Amino acid sequence: MAAIPHTIESPEDPRIVEFRDIRERDLTGRQNRFIAEGTVVLRMLAEAHAAGTGFSAEKILLLRNRLDGVSEILERFPDDVPVYVADGDVLDGIVGFNMHRGVLALGRREQAAESVLLDALPERALVLVGCGISNHDNAGSMFRNVAAFKADAILFDETCCDPLYRKALRVSVGSVLSTPYRRGGNALDLLSSLAGRGFAIWTLSPRGETDIRQIPASDRMALVVGTEGEGLPEAVLSRFRTARIPQSEGLDSLNVATATGIGLFAISSAMARI
Repeated sequence: MAAIPHTIESPEDPRIVEFRDIRERDLTGRQNRFIAEGTVVLRMLAEAHAAGTGFSAEKILLLRNRLDGVSEILERFPDDVPVYVADGDVLDGIVGFNMHRGVLALGRREQAAESVLLDALPERALVLVGCGISNHDNAGSMFRNVAAFKADAILFDETCCDPLYRKALRVSVGSVLSTPYRRGGNALDLLSSLAGRGFAIWTLSPRGETDIRQIPASDRMALVVGTEGEGLPEAVLSRFRTARIPQSEGLDSLNVATATGIGLFAISSAMARI
């Protein structure tokens, strides 16, 4: 086991203050710290911590009866990561609601500079770029899609929500912890940086000129998606090539997570043929 577990008997114990009322007071954006929830995400955090990918765990809080079930995962963490356990009523009092999963960790991420991430991409690479993605469920699903279709990275511009928000992290099934990504910067600047590194930039829009199935493949490709309703800014659409997913007449647009999955499947399939 990573560390001998310490019992928490009161929701007011200062050792677990970061876990209090997590539904209302998510740690996203506070010194790059975040709350990881559930067994699957805890396992992904342990793997990321061990791999030295910029993610680390500061402390772990468990429902007492979950301790044995995650003991193998806990062994992957260093001994200096404290583990705390609490009975159900105490844990519920800490987090502010019925915590039936009973598995929480406080994590930290050190974000690499944009140039470091981009320069580390392989010669053959597929990148997803999100502009203005504000829904945390969609953000998490986009990371899951990237993992499913083996894209190499995600870039979120400064108007996107933080994928380390607890719900986004959970929806991603921990993929946020295993996918190279960066959040920040202006969308046009991000895309210009990719174009300067030889990426073919394709923006996705219901009014796109090219059927997504007809996009010519190249060794380095970037798929750009925006929000439902407003979609991508005209400044982005007018500067780069546009693609569309054929759909029924009268339907305004697909959910961005669904559209991302279809788009990544189409592009990754095309890339696999060259």
